[in-house]
Amino acid sequence: MIRSAVTVSLVAEARGGPFVLWDDLPSACKLASELGFDAIELFAPSPDAVKPTHLRMLLEDYNLKLAAVGTGAGWVKHKLLLTAADSSDRSAAFDFVRGMIDLGGPFGAPAIIGSMQGRWTEQVDRTTTLRYLGDALQTLGQHAAQYTTDAGKVPLIYEPLNRYETNLCCNLAAGVELIQSSGAKNVKLLADLFHLNIEEVDIAAALRASGDHVGHVHFVDSNRRAADEGHLDYTPIVAALREINFSGYASAEVLPWPDPRGAAERAIAAYRRWFH
Repeated sequence: MIRSAVTVSLVAEARGGPFVLWDDLPSACKLASELGFDAIELFAPSPDAVKPTHLRMLLEDYNLKLAAVGTGAGWVKHKLLLTAADSSDRSAAFDFVRGMIDLGGPFGAPAIIGSMQGRWTEQVDRTTTLRYLGDALQTLGQHAAQYTTDAGKVPLIYEPLNRYETNLCCNLAAGVELIQSSGAKNVKLLADLFHLNIEEVDIAAALRASGDHVGHVHFVDSNRRAADEGHLDYTPIVAALREINFSGYASAEVLPWPDPRGAAERAIAAYRRWFH
């Protein structure tokens, strides 16, 4: 069963980004529950910004799960990259992601590595940068494996990003290749339909080719609004997800258009249209 989630950002530096609900975690949980979402996907400014006891209370009170935790604040707020040229900077980035894994793990929620992957530059070439990233996935995937659910180990999630945000892995096939070539275990891919709309020739074919490497989906349209607010054709995409037996979250990481509540309402309506 594919479940629904909605993004909640507590990161002031990310304002204007593709997150539906903002700032007030209790109010976000209340609205997510009222609208019928199964879970929230949380973006926090640091691993210690949210007290686990408070988060657990909110999730229990509103009958929600934690779908995933983002690590984007590691870059947008703290300027940390797992592929930084300086080893001490890479170590600080590792520590940040470990902390996010330890925040989400007890809730069965994976941490997502997206913007913290960085890009290759003249200072650090592509081969070296990919090695740094592969080593990070290997180490952090092992760290995540200490947390388990009834379905098994909680994975680490790696997100290929479009060419305007990284020059490393921009599509699902490149993500699969990185996981396999680095020997990383317990790492799954995030299929963000906004990024895939830019980079894939055929999104459904890319999903089928990636198979069980896909561990999380950002359910979003071509313009980064809620699904069905752009020009993506979801019929083949949803069919491909069912064909690969995807059973994770279709999470609305979308712009808060026309406003947070309106975006959440449109996102849950599209989820019900396509997955029920």
